[in-house]
Amino acid sequence: MILVLGGTGEARRLASELPDVISSLAGRVRTPRLPPGQVRVGGFGGPEGLRQWLLSNKIDAVVDATHPFAARMTATAAKVTAEESIPFVVLRRPGWAPGPGDDWHWVDSVAEAARNLPAERVFLTTGREELAEFADLGNWFLARSVEPPEPPMPRRLQVVLDRGPFTVEDELALMHEYGIQALVTKDSGGDMTAAKLTAARALKIPVVIVRRPPLPDGVSTVSSVEEAVSWVRGIAEA
Repeated sequence: MILVLGGTGEARRLASELPDVISSLAGRVRTPRLPPGQVRVGGFGGPEGLRQWLLSNKIDAVVDATHPFAARMTATAAKVTAEESIPFVVLRRPGWAPGPGDDWHWVDSVAEAARNLPAERVFLTTGREELAEFADLGNWFLARSVEPPEPPMPRRLQVVLDRGPFTVEDELALMHEYGIQALVTKDSGGDMTAAKLTAARALKIPVVIVRRPPLPDGVSTVSSVEEAVSWVRGIAEA
């Protein structure tokens, strides 16, 4: 049995291409997009909870296909699987790289992004749980979320409830409607959420991008669903 730590488009694809998969979702969204097959929702209760779950469910290998910023889950999974000699691989889509016409400003955290906003009217796409970092600022903010955010939040905040993926035309229309002057985002990578970057380039607005947290030392990585499938099949053959 393979455990896929999910919540991403890659995780859903992986679950559809492999037999004997259990997908695990963090449960932060009340109505998540469920992958095919068996699904569990919610945390494991820390390292010991994860250890007992892996052993009791006779998991043969773990694929971490979580969001690139789910650093705590990745670190926990890497530690526990190493201690229990369970094969473990991290599936991470390639990060973004600026192109001609981009005005990108890299930072190491959302808190640093909040200290380096280049404009008054800002489109925040760092996630509803990160809005607290901007709560004390006087800028005007637009935030898009699947579910309503909870305090603390910026006092000048417009929330748009919507679920992607979004096209470049969608993002251009949204940024025009709200007079956006800067974009703040995380280096999620991949094509599914890159439309906002293309729109920012077309509008010539600056983008503040939070770098990904480093992966734990020594973990194996793949960069595509196809590579992850091959890795799992190699484990099965071994």
